Order: sequence, then C-alpha cells, then structure tokens
Amino acid sequence: MKTTIRLGLALAALSTAPAFAHDKHGHGNFSAGEPGDPNKPARTIEVLMNEMDYTPAKIEVKRGEQIRFVLRNVGKEDHEFLLATPKENLAHAVEMKKHPHMEHDDPNGVRLAPNKTAEILWKFSKAGTFEFSCLIPDHRDYGMVGHVTVK
Repeated sequence: MKTTIRLGLALAALSTAPAFAHDKHGHGNFSAGEPGDPNKPARTIEVLMNEMDYTPAKIEVKRGEQIRFVLRNVGKEDHEFLLATPKENLAHAVEMKKHPHMEHDDPNGVRLAPNKTAEILWKFSKAGTFEFSCLIPDHRDYGMVGHVTVK
C-alpha cells in the first residue's frame, strides 16, 4: 500500500512539471529591459492582436522610456504578446510546441482570449531591437511578430 501511494505521488509530481516548464526562462532577468514602475509616468501604446498580426508591428522608444502597452485581442483566437529577443522567443516557441496550452502571465508577456484586454508596463533600459511575438504554436510562423527598436 505504501509503495502504491509513493508511486502515485511521484507520478503526480512528474505530471505537473510540464505545466511549470516556462518558469525556467528566468523571471527577473529580462533582455528587453525591466518591469515598469506604476508610480512613474509612461507613454501608452495600444497594440491590437488579430489573426495573424499586430497593429502596430513596429514601435520606436527611447532608452529609459517607460511604456504602458494596452493589449487588445481583436481576433477570434487566443493570442500572446511576449517581449524578448528573437533568439529567446524562438527557443521559447519550441517549448510551446511541446506544451501548447502553457499560458503566460509574466511582466513581459500575457496570453489573451478573444475580446480581452490587458496591460504591460515596461521600462526599456537597454538599447537594441527586441521583438514581441505570439508563441502559440504556428502563430509566430504565420507572421505574428512585431519589433521594438530602443534608441
């Protein structure tokens, strides 16, 4: 009986590992900057998510600028907005293909159902070109990618 319970607990622990797989990408160390400070001013940029694009798809900001992204899913499917480097998003897309129902509720990303809205407050403390993309399997491949240039 004890062996059966131990085996059941071990299997239960293993079965939850994929659900937490996205936690391995290092919260707290973000390539595109850092979570914003709600007590400081921010410029608001509305981003519409549709099948299979973002509007606008190109955004320019100044280094040190804080942006309040207002994200609206105006499409008919779930969509994501995940802000990182192209290399990071491509690597994460591979994980998403293994775990397609993984959801993001991170400071730099969110998954939205149709007709839902969310906000991300982000400070661009690093110069460079970053991307936001939808990592739901196939969405990025079909063109759901945008870019932020930080000068």
